[in-house]
Amino acid sequence: MNESNGYDIAREKVNMETSQIAWKELQRFFASGSAVYVAPELDLVDVAYQFSIDNKDQVASWMQSHQVALVSDQQATAWFEADAEVWAVVVKPWILVQE
Repeated sequence: MNESNGYDIAREKVNMETSQIAWKELQRFFASGSAVYVAPELDLVDVAYQFSIDNKDQVASWMQSHQVALVSDQQATAWFEADAEVWAVVVKPWILVQE
């Protein structure tokens, strides 16, 4: 198997684990500090893949540009009050969340 096939298979696995869910169902993950916001201009599947392979440099770059961060209290409150549906994917120990 060449490297790009491994990447494609891993990305497809992450893609299949991505789904829409009510933000209210993710409250316990937010409370435990494991809900991570992913900016809408990023591809959630790609971000999840980079987390899954522990690409610290890429994740740090996104964090520095505020494109990836722990879900803030303001975001959590707004999503809760709006009864928002978000896209989410689990990359243990994190739950990546995108509007």
